[in-house]
Amino acid sequence: MNCTLASESRIGTRLTNQDRVGYWRTERSLLMVVADGLGGHQGGELAAQIATDHFGDAFQRGARPALADPKNFLSTTLNDAHGAILREAYRLGLPDGPRTVIVACLVQDGNAFWAHIGDCRLYLVRQGRIVVQTRDHTVVQQLVDSGSIPEEAACTHPERNRILQCLGGYLPPRPDPIAKTRLARGDVLVLCSDGLWGSITQRQLVQSLGALPLEEALADLTGLAERRAGPQCDNVSVLALRWGEEEAADEEPRTVPYYDLPTVVQDFTATQPDFMRMSDADIEEAISEIKAVLRKMPQ
Repeated sequence: MNCTLASESRIGTRLTNQDRVGYWRTERSLLMVVADGLGGHQGGELAAQIATDHFGDAFQRGARPALADPKNFLSTTLNDAHGAILREAYRLGLPDGPRTVIVACLVQDGNAFWAHIGDCRLYLVRQGRIVVQTRDHTVVQQLVDSGSIPEEAACTHPERNRILQCLGGYLPPRPDPIAKTRLARGDVLVLCSDGLWGSITQRQLVQSLGALPLEEALADLTGLAERRAGPQCDNVSVLALRWGEEEAADEEPRTVPYYDLPTVVQDFTATQPDFMRMSDADIEEAISEIKAVLRKMPQ
């Protein structure tokens, strides 16, 4: 697999970094994850760590050396990571469960598949243009989609921290359909927390990626995000891939023998306080459902 990987994370002005960034690879598959623990809930960094570890463990069990069904892997692992966070919260007796948002991308046989929950984003940059951008699960994204506010106003809107979906919350994740695209030589996949995309423009993202080697571009972008955010700077995390292969015709991939999987997981310590707003009746019903599920789970 001919590609270049780079990552960068900075704590900003926060006391801790609640982001987690990880990637794992075989000869035919690569999994990339960025998780952003919610700072308004106890143990956001714990939720981000559990989710990232869960993706990595599932990949290492299933990619031997490729996953049989990438779309099913992503959707199943998202739900399983949600359950793992709930179980750990129950085991620790946490009064308010840890929560995280996440984006995950699987690259296999020249295709990229991705899924996300919350406001961690994926961008696909091709020939100097952003051709793919994930849609945030937020109140502000709904306002943008309805035409109530322009997209340029999203980063400064007073409701920008209202997350509608997360892992570890009262309700199970409802991800968008798993997306897929064929990669072309020179494509750049960017996974990032809101600490990055909330403080820079899309033009700055594209210009830096086009002008600099990948590692230097990420350092430049995270530094720019810190400077622009100033005293209120969130944690800033980004993981990116530059694809180095020509677009290939779809064909049956060759069989490669399984070998021990190298793992690279980087723990970083990004997010502002985020919370879900529900009615008291909704919360009580959701808590009762979660407790019923947890009682049936093996300890």
